[in-house]
Amino acid sequence: MRLGLALGSGGARGWAHVGVLLALRDLGIRPDVVAGTSMGALIGAVWAAGCLDEMEGWARSQTRADILAKMDFSFSGGGLMRGSVVMQVLSDLGVPDTFEELEHPLIVVATDMTSGREVWLQKGSLHHAVRGSVSIPGILSPYWHDGKWLLDGGLTNPVPTSACRALGADVTIAVNPNAKPENALWRQPPTGESFWEQLSQKTMLSHIVSPLQGMLGEEEASKTPKPAAPNYAEVVSVSIDIMTEFVRKARAASDPPHLTLNMELGKISLLEMHRAGEAIDAGRRLVADQSQAIKALCKTA
Repeated sequence: MRLGLALGSGGARGWAHVGVLLALRDLGIRPDVVAGTSMGALIGAVWAAGCLDEMEGWARSQTRADILAKMDFSFSGGGLMRGSVVMQVLSDLGVPDTFEELEHPLIVVATDMTSGREVWLQKGSLHHAVRGSVSIPGILSPYWHDGKWLLDGGLTNPVPTSACRALGADVTIAVNPNAKPENALWRQPPTGESFWEQLSQKTMLSHIVSPLQGMLGEEEASKTPKPAAPNYAEVVSVSIDIMTEFVRKARAASDPPHLTLNMELGKISLLEMHRAGEAIDAGRRLVADQSQAIKALCKTA
């Protein structure tokens, strides 16, 4: 019996996968195979290369200023950023470039922009596969790899249990860092505290948004007061959450894992990568809380 771990999408919330994998290791549990989507693909690649401790150290060391400095903004490639930092981090951590060099089996899940179908990547360049899998629509530009324009794997398979089974897993644990409380996919942050507000001040977005707010401000002033409208990046982030949550539930209903580890990390938005420590700690706590169920399941694997 082989144990498979399906690591879901979730942007910065996906740092929780590091905590989950480290906590499982502390329990003496090692997955035989891993399948990852988006951030789950990135962490899955690091795990399969045996570089998880190095990744934790790097992630916890990153400040907000560090993350902002790494954002390579571009408005000509179908996204706000090119995302070159993804492959740079993999290289710096010593993750090999090809799947064939990995210590453990891995599938990276992405979405083919042309057909809208999910793509399972498990041969050739690992770095390019991961970069394609993390192509969050509207945020990171689509990535050309293996004859396809790739988008985020979360669009078609947010928590890839099915890919784990394709790698031969008999027992599967799904890790979903995007769990939501009922009817609460988004909360409006206090003015000035939103990471997106600070991000817009560092980019060309401020030159676009500020004049528009000034033009519309006079018209809005005459109307009944209301909360400030969500900004561009928050709308993109929540729209992706809504879509992937619907897809995740549909996939889970038809192809359920044996155990799902759900984490509500809604206070961390997609690109708040500097909050890795919070997410990693949450992953560790979740495994501790579910340790009995996990151990009972793994006895059958």
